[in-house]
Amino acid sequence: MKAMALRAPAGLDRIVAEDHPDPGRPGPGEIRVALHGASLNFHDLAVAKGQMKTEDGRILLADGAGIVESVGKGVAEFTPGDMVVSCFFPDWQDGSPTVGDFARTPGDGIDGFAQESVVLPATAFTRAPKGYDAVEAAAITTAGLTAWRALVGDAHLKAGDTVLLLGTGGVSVWALQIAKMFGASVAITSSSDEKLERARSMGADFTLNYRAEPEWGRRVRDWTGGRGVDHVIEVGGPGTLAQSIEAVRIGGHIALIGVLTGFSGEIPTGAFMTKQAKLQGLIVGSRRQQQEFVRALDANAIRPVIDRRFPLADLASAFRHEEGASHFGKIGVEW
Repeated sequence: MKAMALRAPAGLDRIVAEDHPDPGRPGPGEIRVALHGASLNFHDLAVAKGQMKTEDGRILLADGAGIVESVGKGVAEFTPGDMVVSCFFPDWQDGSPTVGDFARTPGDGIDGFAQESVVLPATAFTRAPKGYDAVEAAAITTAGLTAWRALVGDAHLKAGDTVLLLGTGGVSVWALQIAKMFGASVAITSSSDEKLERARSMGADFTLNYRAEPEWGRRVRDWTGGRGVDHVIEVGGPGTLAQSIEAVRIGGHIALIGVLTGFSGEIPTGAFMTKQAKLQGLIVGSRRQQQEFVRALDANAIRPVIDRRFPLADLASAFRHEEGASHFGKIGVEW
């Protein structure tokens, strides 16, 4: 069985194709899945480059989707032929967050989905949205579920709300689609006018080039008539948080889901205090939240935006495309 593994000391030139033993038949409570697609995330890139340490020989990628080939004793949720998609935290089934590390995250603490087949507990998967192919399904696991939890699970998004999205990567584009599905108004930033035009074509109500407008927080607040936005999807971290605080309304909600500008930095505590806003860190979501997200996708004509697809054997090139930051939406891998 073919698999893409990361060899020490890590780096994109240390991703190698290997032959691994077939995983065999599923035991009680398990399913065997023939994998056909995955998607890339910032977390996957950090692992591949060695910025997040993992074991030598780790099979990469947190997101995977494919077809159930067989089920073990006691499995009633799935049958052979079902399209399924993985869970980022396979042990977090429901309820409040219980996981604060990546020790059981595929492609990091345990082997991921850059391989042809797996045998895992049925609870490590959910059904894929109806009509999605494997790459589209894999796009919901990390980026899509993060956006869903941030806006719907934690912030209780409703029609008429205003949302600020930073950038046009996988989480932000998913958040744009979710926000418009709920009838919210959306502002989005980018350094690319071409990407902003594409965001407008998807329903973005206000777009802003942050390179041309470094004080973009005030501009976004002006767009709301001085009130500020209800929700911010904050993917930048310390380099953008001050502007997000400027943009949010008094009593608003900032979901801190990314650290693209660094892992630590200063927070304008005075401005944040006067805004009386809620700053909430989060990492993806539970299996139950993923099931709810899938039901919402089944009820609405929404498909993920896949920027480009790469073959599994060319995984390093897919990561280099991600490094270049020219993509809009998700980068897929299929086989």
